[in-house]
Amino acid sequence: RGEAVRRLHAATNPLAPFRLGTHRFFTVKTAEGEELYGHLILPPDPDPARKHPVLHYVYGGPHVQLVEDRWLGGGGRWMLWLHMMAARGYIVVRLDNRGTPARGSEFEQAIHRRLGTLETEDQLRALDHVLGLGRADPDRVGVHGWSYGGFMTLALMTRAGARYRAGVAGAPVTDWAYYETGYGERYMDTPEDNPEGYKTACPGERVRDIRGRLLVVHGLADKTVMWQNTVDFVARAIEAGVEVETMIYPGQDHGLRGKAQEHFMRKMTAFFDRELEPHR
Repeated sequence: RGEAVRRLHAATNPLAPFRLGTHRFFTVKTAEGEELYGHLILPPDPDPARKHPVLHYVYGGPHVQLVEDRWLGGGGRWMLWLHMMAARGYIVVRLDNRGTPARGSEFEQAIHRRLGTLETEDQLRALDHVLGLGRADPDRVGVHGWSYGGFMTLALMTRAGARYRAGVAGAPVTDWAYYETGYGERYMDTPEDNPEGYKTACPGERVRDIRGRLLVVHGLADKTVMWQNTVDFVARAIEAGVEVETMIYPGQDHGLRGKAQEHFMRKMTAFFDRELEPHR
């Protein structure tokens, strides 16, 4: 009859004991005027008298939409860590650039044969939006992503090296010729058909342009993004005289699990705290 009989279950908020920052959505536009959707997490009660470091979290590739109107702003398991970092004093920013799903085939196919190019342009617009708010320190910007996000971390740090003081690239694709053909050739065509596209997409070609501190992380049993990707990038860095930190996780596949994941999260948090000084 439309009357409440009894309550079956009342879910409690598991994060109620924690002091979280505020989060909100924003939009920016490409040079062609196309609207892109982003998400911000601000520290709890940000001090107007001080500037906060920026943590730029990125994926940016096909099949993954980060910015969703869901609990905590979407983004899956990473969101708990990102909200924790905001609580530590970081301004956290995410953006779904051209090439990501849920915006139609033309939006997703814009990156065809030139992976890393339009995505970088779009992500830098999100960074400019954050810096334009007046609360962020442009000299303390860090970036992190895993898999395609690891590739994008290297793309941002090599294409816009002066913008980033620190970065953590997890299981990054560093040469699309090393990636499995079913995915790589769908977006890049073959290396024979698109040699310039492969060369431009390779962050190792611009390793000399890195200005910040970089940590590259990889599981040794990764069957998705082969360990060869990180080995090749580190070899290029050594040849160029560029210092790069590395961390390997023996026996771990493309996604870290168990103690390895816990170890990585602690290591990455300490890395950004050291380089970006959120408490200063």
